[in-house]
Amino acid sequence: MRVVHAEFVISNTDVAKCPRDPFPEYAFIGRSNVGKSSLINTLSGRKSLAKTSGKPGKTQLINHFKINKNWFLVDLPGYGYAKTSKTTKKAFQQLITRYFEQRKQLISAFVLVDIRHEPQTIDLDFMEWLGTNYIPFAIIFTKADKLKPKAINRKVDEYLTKMREGLWEEVPPYFITSSLHKTGVEEVLAYIDQLNTEFHATN
Repeated sequence: MRVVHAEFVISNTDVAKCPRDPFPEYAFIGRSNVGKSSLINTLSGRKSLAKTSGKPGKTQLINHFKINKNWFLVDLPGYGYAKTSKTTKKAFQQLITRYFEQRKQLISAFVLVDIRHEPQTIDLDFMEWLGTNYIPFAIIFTKADKLKPKAINRKVDEYLTKMREGLWEEVPPYFITSSLHKTGVEEVLAYIDQLNTEFHATN
């Protein structure tokens, strides 16, 4: 898939105010400072579509971006930022939960994971919640440019092994990406294109 059009549509804290267009939707979510905004900009080919910041926890709203005028990329608030207040964390959690429970247009979530770190309980718990609620998702390992190829393979194997130790008989699709080098961008877009094709074939 080639992205030829990308535009910001709306930001809000109310799922009921999300776009009503019947377009397939893909939600990007992960711990704060995982490189989500950079990846969204790289996928869209727009340097400042999603706002990047050196301060973790910048995204605090549901942000909808219309891609190629026929599907939505959704930037959701990050989770797990230690300096965020308990009240704010709870509000984010409720917003995220409502989005995933109510948004009928959602085709798949993409859970972003920093490939440099050991498997984090907060990520594993969130993916387990998605699984138990029958919400399709794929994993995107970010910041692959920070590691050598052998280290990347080792980290991915560690992560998938950890998942198989839990409730996962079959691990979800996963992608290895680098916003800096545009690694994995074509693969992610091809996967979305495949899901879009399946969506239109059944609707």
